[in-house]
Amino acid sequence: MSLAKLRTEMRRAASPARARGALRFFKGGPGEYGEGDRFLGLDAAGMHGAAQRHSALPLGDVRKLLRSRWHEERAVALLILVRQYRRGDEAARKRIYQLYLRSTKHINNWDLVDCSAEHIVGAWLYTHPAERGRVFDRLARSSSLWERRIAMIATRHFIRQGDFRETLRIAQMLLRDEHDLIHKATGWMLREVGDRNHAVEVGFLRRFAARMPRTMLRYAIEKFPERERQRWLRK
Repeated sequence: MSLAKLRTEMRRAASPARARGALRFFKGGPGEYGEGDRFLGLDAAGMHGAAQRHSALPLGDVRKLLRSRWHEERAVALLILVRQYRRGDEAARKRIYQLYLRSTKHINNWDLVDCSAEHIVGAWLYTHPAERGRVFDRLARSSSLWERRIAMIATRHFIRQGDFRETLRIAQMLLRDEHDLIHKATGWMLREVGDRNHAVEVGFLRRFAARMPRTMLRYAIEKFPERERQRWLRK
């Protein structure tokens, strides 16, 4: 499989109507968080299928794809990297992780972060604790909205292992973040914690609910019984 063949396949599957819808959905208009992005018009199934068929694409070609001006090409590049990370040895995983962190300016919408951060950044840092605090802190304190979201979403890998410490620590760091996409991501990860250990999430809420942005709190308590939800919303 070659990069040229992959791109040809993607253009054959493109839909101008879907591209117009994606531009609206991913806020690509002037002044919006995805301003300037361009869309071919592929659906999720098409992108996942392309990534599966071309999962052996050489890393140099994946890097080129990740730098594409087209949103779906960047998405497919990330899906390929996730596949290659999972089956790679330690050296291959390190190369993918390092490429990811060097490429964050191209991982520039919420779907791109959400399909990849936990599987690459989270997975690497979970098994390399000496790097963990430094990298998480740099990402969480970044001026880049997408790097801050990477920090939060990457902790989902830790949550899946039953380790909630990084999630709670980074959630606390992001309490004053001004962007709605960070509020949603943080609330979502807190909800994921609560799905596995309700008491841990409640402990965090007791300390910080009054300071949490309302969107963050609503996402965090989405699965609570209605009476309990209303009690927290009155905080």
